[in-house]
Amino acid sequence: MFLFGIEHEVAFLNKEGKFADFSHTKFADFNQIIENLPTYPSDYPQLRVGDAGIKLKRWYIEGFERFADSDQVIDCHAKGIEIRTTIHSDIQGAITELSESFHLLCKIAANFGFSPVLVSFNPYNPVFEPQPPLNDYEIRQLQPYPEEQTANIHMVTYGPDLNISVVNLSTERVIDIGRKLTYYSPYIVPFSYSSPFYNGSLWDGLSVRTFVRTGKRPAALVFVEKQEQLINSIPSLTKIARIPAEVGRIEFKACDSCDDFLIYAALLTLLKGLVLDETLLDRATVPDAALHQLSAKEGFDNADIFGNATKVLQAAEVALADDPDIHLLTPLKVMLEKRKTRSHELIEMFHRVGSIEEVIRQTYQV
Repeated sequence: MFLFGIEHEVAFLNKEGKFADFSHTKFADFNQIIENLPTYPSDYPQLRVGDAGIKLKRWYIEGFERFADSDQVIDCHAKGIEIRTTIHSDIQGAITELSESFHLLCKIAANFGFSPVLVSFNPYNPVFEPQPPLNDYEIRQLQPYPEEQTANIHMVTYGPDLNISVVNLSTERVIDIGRKLTYYSPYIVPFSYSSPFYNGSLWDGLSVRTFVRTGKRPAALVFVEKQEQLINSIPSLTKIARIPAEVGRIEFKACDSCDDFLIYAALLTLLKGLVLDETLLDRATVPDAALHQLSAKEGFDNADIFGNATKVLQAAEVALADDPDIHLLTPLKVMLEKRKTRSHELIEMFHRVGSIEEVIRQTYQV
């Protein structure tokens, strides 16, 4: 039996119509939204709350936590609001919950002048530098974790975690699937591309997020139960589960954000097919940064990326056979046929209207 979940990061424009990021948005600005959203007691223990107490609900502020010279959280540089679904036994259930949570978030955010926009890389601020600079305690806390040392990337990128697990799969098998998804990631991620803006203008490619992020941060992350099951790699492929519900979970982390949640349904179906597939034999413990950068620049216009994306999609489709979810792959087939991604649409809109803010304002047609 498969289990599915989605974590989706939402960026916003503020009431002045400006992009709401860490440079001029405070934790309290987003927290007033969170405070007005409901808590569902039945969500626990499958949703992790965390030490700082920020992750109390299905919605929480995504950012960079700041500490005093102790484990006391004193601030959080905010980049947006993350929505996470509970665990579902079917893909449609996860998509439906995500849609409901998103619409509720939009409704409450509107009361405070915030509107959601599709962004996968901060279109104005390419660099995050914590102010004030990190203290000695914070530096010591970050050192043991390779991913934590790339917070400068985390704070300017937005994207989903597409979570999938299979009940009663061995740890070896789950890690093998994680390595498989890591290898084929450059051919999976173009279906999600939506970050063609950089430093206030158009970038020469389709996904700044992928170009900057993948290689320094994981494509897939596998949650294991015990210390001895960890594989030593930079970036990490494996991580100790923080709650029992995380054991055996594979998080696919390399995609751009999507404002059409049917693409998430399609991508989860693709991942499901790749878990079932036994014909694609290549594996990688760390993502191929150069190949991700080629993919980010050229997408399906590159013959190698297009050919392998086609192979991956076909393998997933064959493996799914008569699975009722197979129809969810249709949007990916259309993209391959047209060799067009969401980034292409955003670029065309930019050429029409000449303003990044005007383009991203037209995303998420709620």
